[in-house]
Amino acid sequence: MIENIDIALLEFLNGSASSFLDALMLTLTSGYTWIPLYVALLYLVINNSETMSHIILVVGCVLLCVVLSGGICDYIVKPLVGRIRPINDYALRDVVVSACYSKPKDFSFFSSHAANTVSIAIFFSLLVRDMKLFIALLLWSFTNCYTRLYLGVHYPTDILAGLVWGIFVGSFMYFVYTRLYSKISNFGCFVSTQYTSKGYTIVTIDLVIMILVSIYIVAILRAIIWA
Repeated sequence: MIENIDIALLEFLNGSASSFLDALMLTLTSGYTWIPLYVALLYLVINNSETMSHIILVVGCVLLCVVLSGGICDYIVKPLVGRIRPINDYALRDVVVSACYSKPKDFSFFSSHAANTVSIAIFFSLLVRDMKLFIALLLWSFTNCYTRLYLGVHYPTDILAGLVWGIFVGSFMYFVYTRLYSKISNFGCFVSTQYTSKGYTIVTIDLVIMILVSIYIVAILRAIIWA
């Protein structure tokens, strides 16, 4: 029953006859596309940190988010479960279409794209405490999730499991961060229109969001050219 629903949802969300959407999804699913966002988030941390130890702590927690979410997925869960990706499943050859130039050869369950992106989104949302940033990063994560379904490299349940695991990892790493941060700093609550309650400047948050929007615009323009 669940498998049938999984396939039906995948068929609904997977692919299209649009060369523009094919090009857009291939661009948005690439990790290289989002490098400016990662740089902007690093700038956000550096600009709002008083000490090098705080910068190292935040960056270390983010790296652990990736290791725990994507690493455990790729090197432990996927080999153990051994679920074939939809585009590699011969039984679904008449159902799944993909614009991928090369098909991933590893397994499908669960999605490291979903786990990685949502863990980072949750960690930074808890760290900064700004609703605009939370919405922007969540949309970024969901964008990555949808590209995986569109391209037929994951089932919906792969994405759902990845999101659940990523949310747990992001929340857990923030818990670790708060415990370690309390040992290196006397944190105070900020009350200002220029800062969030956690002391992050609105200007730097807006910069991150602006860069994220710019990435989408460039991706769309690139897809138009490719199409």
